[in-house]
Amino acid sequence: MKAEIIAVGSELLLGQISNTNARFISSQLAELGIDVYYHTVVGDNPNRLVDSIQIAENRADFLIFTGGLGPTKDDLTKETISKHLNKSLVLDDHALIYIEDFFKRMNRKMTENNKKQALVLEGCTVLENKHGMAPGMLLTTETHAYMLLPGPPKEMEPMFQFEAKPLLPKLLHSETIIKSHVIRFYGIGEAELETEVQDLLDNQTNPTLAPLASDGEVTLRLTAKSDTEEEAWKLIEALQAEILNRVGKFVYGYNNDSLASKLREILVENNLTLSAAESMTAGLFQSELAEIPGMGEALVGGMITYTEDIKVKQLGVNENTIKEFSVVSSQCAEEMAVRIKDKFNTSIGIGITGAAGPDGHGGQPPGTVWIGIAYGESAPVSYKLSLTGMRNTNRLRAVKFTIHYLIRLLREQGISNI
Repeated sequence: MKAEIIAVGSELLLGQISNTNARFISSQLAELGIDVYYHTVVGDNPNRLVDSIQIAENRADFLIFTGGLGPTKDDLTKETISKHLNKSLVLDDHALIYIEDFFKRMNRKMTENNKKQALVLEGCTVLENKHGMAPGMLLTTETHAYMLLPGPPKEMEPMFQFEAKPLLPKLLHSETIIKSHVIRFYGIGEAELETEVQDLLDNQTNPTLAPLASDGEVTLRLTAKSDTEEEAWKLIEALQAEILNRVGKFVYGYNNDSLASKLREILVENNLTLSAAESMTAGLFQSELAEIPGMGEALVGGMITYTEDIKVKQLGVNENTIKEFSVVSSQCAEEMAVRIKDKFNTSIGIGITGAAGPDGHGGQPPGTVWIGIAYGESAPVSYKLSLTGMRNTNRLRAVKFTIHYLIRLLREQGISNI
């Protein structure tokens, strides 16, 4: 089966938002062996959308639309498709009840145009929207399949994952079992990782191996096909064992793990608590952790110690440490980690100090970062980064490297068995 993804929305063409939906859907379809040859973006114009549909129908079996399912006049995806396919739009009672309940819960008046979101293509399978209001749709004809999904990623991604994806094997008329498994790496570049597994990439058959880099981390997706789920997993496990033998020290998690979620898992499972003293990251480290549900079981709190004065007077860093070694140094980072650990009485203390850029700081060039970690009764350790990105990119990378180094330290201490 060949698929084409058509993103609808003038805001995409104007560069106001990025088309992350196409990337997500393509990666999901790849797991099922569905080839995506084209990504199309079209504005909120019915004539141009019809042109795009006709072109896609000539080169794809499966057309997936994102966006244009909302209540306003420029939301025209399902109206245009209904006319193109000569299919009526009918009211889905379940979707309407959900929309009405939403406005009641929010204590807001529901305007008449919101009912438009409950209209679906006649004869389609309705995809429930548990994170928004407009339902999705899957409609099949003798020659094509059409899937309509909402535009906001927070609605589209869970709808595709949990409502749409389970329907696709039946659409493929395939008895083959396809399983995918993602290995997540940090602290190794895409080129270096690819070099380490180049022979596996060159000789891949079943399972297949696909590298992907994003936000400073790298993943390898292993996909196996077999007659049974058990056999597919055996194929994946054999390849994974070979990969871990080569680059296992850079692995932090699998599948839907993130650095922060994996750290929470390790901390909670081992009854460890964490506090942080942040300078250049100014609370970004704790904010990144706080995005993970349940992090409060491990994250106690911390301090933003942006100036030297606050580091000394409030955190308790020795003034001579800063005078002798500078505020951007391993000594300062380690002392920050020890002081915050003691002050908050936690198992682990983190100290982050550096020069985010564009100028240097503490006698160090821009991009210099020191990360201090104090764990248990052991002597504190520190890690140096020499970053080359823009200011806020450097701050975010410093946060991720801090999580990475902490996970690695805990593994070296026998705490994590990744």
